[in-house]
Amino acid sequence: MEVLYPHCAGLDVHKDTVVACVRHMTSGTVKREVRTFKTTTTDLLALSAWLASEGCTHVVMEATGVYWKPVWHILSDGEFALTLANAAQVKNVPGRKTDVNDATWLADLLAHGLVRASFVPDPATQEQRGLLRTRKQLVRERASHVQRLQRTLEDANIKLDSAVSDITGLSGRAMIEALIAGQTDPAGLAELAHRRLRASPEALREALRGRVTRHHRFLLALHLKQIDALDEAIAGIDAEVDTQIEPFRAALTQLKTIPGIGDLGACVILAEIGHDMSRFPTHAHLISWAGLCPKNDESAGKRRSNRMRKGAPWLKTTLIQCAWAAARKNGSYLQAQFQRLRARRGAKKAIGAVAASILTAAYHMLKDGTFYQDLGADHFDRRAKHVVANRLIAKLASLGYQVTATPIPT
Repeated sequence: MEVLYPHCAGLDVHKDTVVACVRHMTSGTVKREVRTFKTTTTDLLALSAWLASEGCTHVVMEATGVYWKPVWHILSDGEFALTLANAAQVKNVPGRKTDVNDATWLADLLAHGLVRASFVPDPATQEQRGLLRTRKQLVRERASHVQRLQRTLEDANIKLDSAVSDITGLSGRAMIEALIAGQTDPAGLAELAHRRLRASPEALREALRGRVTRHHRFLLALHLKQIDALDEAIAGIDAEVDTQIEPFRAALTQLKTIPGIGDLGACVILAEIGHDMSRFPTHAHLISWAGLCPKNDESAGKRRSNRMRKGAPWLKTTLIQCAWAAARKNGSYLQAQFQRLRARRGAKKAIGAVAASILTAAYHMLKDGTFYQDLGADHFDRRAKHVVANRLIAKLASLGYQVTATPIPT
């Protein structure tokens, strides 16, 4: 097999140690040297110096949790071409049960060009990705605390969520704070509702008639405090994202022209895929990387599964949320696509197809520097006019009409 990189190295990264194997191919002879370094900054600098002294041009390492990141950051300051490998793709070979063998195997794979590089964004995109992923985790934690707040109210037989859509909103929060303060009169609590609340005063009084004990008040205060702390943390992340958004400003303006994508959705998409689409040869590669296409599960000429791949969960969840919003955009191509596929494939598969269309549009817009142009709700009818005409003629014929269709001259 042809050797593409005669001087390369493979790194097996762990929490405390890095096993490095340098591979040299000279005059048809392979020479290897293996050393072990600690993951402290001093030892990682020594690793970089050793690889440079050995004349390594390419280095590969496995994506092991977050342990590969400090190694990558230090080696990226050198003159190496770094490759991040997916452990599931390079470890499917029996008999390699030691760190030394792992490092050697990585070096051999890299030398022959058999490692598929994982996508590693630039530092600015990585920072945005870290902020927005943390934000999503905090939003999920906040939702969990809201659910715990609701369960505490149910335990006290307070049916506030049946009368108020958001128990942490203006009216719901005022009533909960009054409950914590010791007020138990349903009429007095109902008067705290905002005048625009849809629930009637009678329904509110019945919903607020319960049995609130000291234990319930303690838990309600505790959960409200946690929700306030999470809201403050989310606001801090939003402010930090805004201070670093300038390099992505033009790309954000482009993405927000797609139906269903707002400021937050555009930021998340850019943080996950970056703004340089040259990393993905085609839009199909990007969709496959995101996991918005069926996985490749075929045996003996039969497809055993059409389920979506796992792909990039942080990106996929955001795109699905944007797709649900786009499916409600009246008169748009994405709404027409959703309604057309929902009748045949179901809502879940239809919304997955809409998400894939959004990502396809984002790919071409970022690659070509263009803005979104909607194809229109009648795109599928215009694409196959004769099929639509024949279907309508057949429908009229079934109702007892004789129809002759003549095209309008242009």
